[in-house]
Amino acid sequence: MADVAGHIAVGALFAIPAWFFWSRRPAIVFIGITIISALLPDSDLYLRKVFPTIHHHGVTHTLLFTVLVSLIGGAIAAVVLPDYLNQKWFPERSLDRETVFVFCGSAFFLGSLSHIFADMLSAPDIASRLEPLWPLVNGQIVTLDVYYYNSPLVNFGLLAVTLVIHAVLYWQDGYQITDRYTVGRESS
Repeated sequence: MADVAGHIAVGALFAIPAWFFWSRRPAIVFIGITIISALLPDSDLYLRKVFPTIHHHGVTHTLLFTVLVSLIGGAIAAVVLPDYLNQKWFPERSLDRETVFVFCGSAFFLGSLSHIFADMLSAPDIASRLEPLWPLVNGQIVTLDVYYYNSPLVNFGLLAVTLVIHAVLYWQDGYQITDRYTVGRESS
């Protein structure tokens, strides 16, 4: 149950490998989607106002939700974004729908997964229990009370460190691995 800055920091931390798969523009897009999706599991805080049976750390904090978000988000992106990405972000390469699906779906998955991971590290005893493997495993799995969820030093410190890592990798821009789903540069 890290605060917003903590979830952004952990989402950005999970997105660091983007610098090794893509050049600058695609990596930035991937990191942005990952950071935004790192906040999605806390949608239960708003959903419970409409649906009283939903509780914090419930269904939106499960791997099931993470997989559904990545599949639905990737599918929507594959329908809506290819033309926009091809014209505005990646004019040097034409992205097909499958590539956009994998690219965006992976970002949604990593972001949502990072949220669950951060909550496992900082869920206090007063918080509702976290059951990330529901419905496969009914009950709380290990949570580590590594840091206090509302610690500005930890949340903003981690955010600062993560931003420095991203800045260094942004300026290096030479690690790209080319594969079938390479975005940005033509694969060799």
